[in-house]
Amino acid sequence: MYFVRRAIMKLVKISNTVLFISSIALVLISSHLIVKVEPETFESRLDGIWWVLTTVTTVGYGDLAPATLEGRMIAVFLYIFGIGLIGVVIGKVVDAFASFRKRREEGNIVFKGRKHFIIIGWSKKAYYAIQELLQSNPKAEIVIIDEAEKAPLLDENIHYVRGNPTTKDTLQRASLERAQAVLIFADESIQDSKLTDGKTLLIATAVESEASHIHTVVEVMEEEHIKNFRHVKVDEFIFSYETISSLAVRSAQTKGIAEVYEQLLRKNHGDDLFQIPKRKEWRTYEDAFHALLKEGATLISDGSNLSINRMLTEEIPDDARLFVICNKDTYEKIKK
Repeated sequence: MYFVRRAIMKLVKISNTVLFISSIALVLISSHLIVKVEPETFESRLDGIWWVLTTVTTVGYGDLAPATLEGRMIAVFLYIFGIGLIGVVIGKVVDAFASFRKRREEGNIVFKGRKHFIIIGWSKKAYYAIQELLQSNPKAEIVIIDEAEKAPLLDENIHYVRGNPTTKDTLQRASLERAQAVLIFADESIQDSKLTDGKTLLIATAVESEASHIHTVVEVMEEEHIKNFRHVKVDEFIFSYETISSLAVRSAQTKGIAEVYEQLLRKNHGDDLFQIPKRKEWRTYEDAFHALLKEGATLISDGSNLSINRMLTEEIPDDARLFVICNKDTYEKIKK
């Protein structure tokens, strides 16, 4: 037993590639030999492989068994060396899965996908953002970047990268260069809004310096800090305090207006806001407005310009970003 234990200990130190190749060779050679020495019992190569596999995995159904001395010697060899080798291989496989699961939970991974969404800074807002993303696209790949010891949320298409989001290494492990968009949420643990926006600005600067072509959306606590973010070419901003306060006041002044905002903001509730491409037959905004109205959609803006009803006679530029309000079915028909 001492020599067997020493042999198994040496097997553990052998590289995984050598172990897997050795295991396959052991099964194929042993099955070939047992068919050669006992053709009456093992009528085909498949019978030989079946018997070898049930032997080295200690299943031992007993439906096939060697009867000759040579066949039993092969069996003894498999009992002594084969079971140990396969046991080590199975252990390596199980250990690899456990190691991968642990690294995934701890965020020690390198994401190699593309067209994914990166969410920086974990909070309740980040959680709801993920739910909204998955409601609009259940197959969306999402990478969370945070400094928590364990992943705040994991799923088949939700991944976690642990690290400082201002460092190049962390952003590269999240495959920033190949991402579709980046959402940066404010750190809720910081009470001072100036310090919060200061940290967000550092992260946005790091993101833009590494991948300026990626669409970046940033949560800003105070609107007066926007001028500082303009220098790093952030694409869009979300105002945390001002938006909530403004909506509360508008709701108090005009009953039901909050429900209108809710429909526009949530994918699973009522009509939604969609961007559509310009059609060749549309020369003016009036052409697009009436054509879309017949299809069940309302043209409301070109980019951030909401004064469509006052510019109907103007020509639509080629780089126009047209937004409409309609339900998802209507949007799908318009796209076609």
